[in-house]
Amino acid sequence: MLIPDPAFLRGLVEEYEALRAAEARTAAEPSPRARDLAYTLCVVTGTRDVRPALETAHRLLGAVPDRARTAD
Repeated sequence: MLIPDPAFLRGLVEEYEALRAAEARTAAEPSPRARDLAYTLCVVTGTRDVRPALETAHRLLGAVPDRARTAD
């Protein structure tokens, strides 16, 4: 499996989670942007559903050495 760039992956996760948190208060359905982010997360993590995609993304980001986290 290809490993996505940590900065790119972190950006996707942060944007998706922030958007869904904001939408949860006002909308029952995800916005088109949230659906696009979910799709992209699935593609880069090799999954078919956003929940496993987020789990995989968090696991991959947790495995990134500390020096790579601060290099962003």
